[in-house]
Amino acid sequence: MEMKWFLSKIQDDFRGGKINLEKTQRLLEKLDIRCSYIHVKRIFKTSDYPVVLSLENHCSPAQQEIMADNLQTTFGESLLSDMLADFPDTLPSPEALKFKVLVKNKKIGTLKETHERKGSDKRGDNQDKETGVKKLSGVTLFKKKKTRKLKIALALSDLVIYTKAEKFKSFQHSRLYQQFNENNSIGETQARKLSKLRAHEFIFHTRKFITRIYPKATRADSSNFNPQEFWNIGCQMVALNFQTPGLPMDLQNGKFLDNGGSGYVLKPHFLRESESYFNPSDIKESMPVTLTVRLISGIQLPLTHSSSNKGDTLVIIEVFGVPNDQMKQQTRVIKKNAFSPRWNETFTFIIHVPELALIRFVVESQGLIAGNEFLGQYTLPLLCMNKGYRRVPLFSRMGESLEPASLFVYVWYVR
Repeated sequence: MEMKWFLSKIQDDFRGGKINLEKTQRLLEKLDIRCSYIHVKRIFKTSDYPVVLSLENHCSPAQQEIMADNLQTTFGESLLSDMLADFPDTLPSPEALKFKVLVKNKKIGTLKETHERKGSDKRGDNQDKETGVKKLSGVTLFKKKKTRKLKIALALSDLVIYTKAEKFKSFQHSRLYQQFNENNSIGETQARKLSKLRAHEFIFHTRKFITRIYPKATRADSSNFNPQEFWNIGCQMVALNFQTPGLPMDLQNGKFLDNGGSGYVLKPHFLRESESYFNPSDIKESMPVTLTVRLISGIQLPLTHSSSNKGDTLVIIEVFGVPNDQMKQQTRVIKKNAFSPRWNETFTFIIHVPELALIRFVVESQGLIAGNEFLGQYTLPLLCMNKGYRRVPLFSRMGESLEPASLFVYVWYVR
């Protein structure tokens, strides 16, 4: 994939429980971890664009060879196991990789070496990859660097083509040494710090290399961060815990409504062009959009826990984007009417970077003691909104349709 795209990235984050590593290792080497239940046609049912399998690989070389065999058996010709002839030294576009499955994992050697080994027997051929590990020495206060060798089976390594996992060291190191097919994963804490202190370098980095942001290890409850702050600097894969509903998942689902829900969204031009000096925290030049939303009425809004259509309903309209664009406005409360409340209120927003802006409609029932109760929401990119009289469907906290519940609005925006 070109670095021009945002990718919809799933990270199911399961933590907790102690594992007997020795017992697990013996068990894994006996298992034949087949994936035959995965049907290639089902993978591409929603979208023709490529699927990236990000492997969390802690297997022995022998088990990695079994993994490689199973991947090839399961996905067949759909598995990308060699570089494309037209893209020997640049990343292909999603269009060139349609109906392809890509493996993201550690890799030994170059793509040229992988191509030369095509068709040869790689069983039992394993190599070491050196990784730097910082470890505290006994009584000293200085950190010493210790080299750890990671065994990688060549059979699995050669299935990694354009998505080689490479540890991020620094922007300068990446500029000098990182190869076009190497991808970085950066924890949210480090990424947030870099985005604030070195935003321009970060954006320059994401123009050249696929960059994945993942939740910090302390999120033992599988909570999520706000993905918008990392989309603002061009990060392609912003990994979330998909099993946890809430605002971050609403933004994720809304973001990829663009481009037909294909899983790939073209980044704005200022995140793609090398001559751009865009900084989400310091917008110097912009062509703002004036958004006007007239919220007319609600239609069969969801029931509250009391199962009454006499809830005290209100709507909040939120804007998510660059820091200066983040805002929200709220309607008045319509008393004892969730079946057909009428607001007839008009709201105006000035949005400086509309290409990154998401609009979120939230319906709540007012509670004086326990706080407001969430009834439904809908999130979509600003530039995906059609002008005129529109019906806004509502979804539950779990992302399920609440049909026929909806809002009736009038939308207009000018630039």
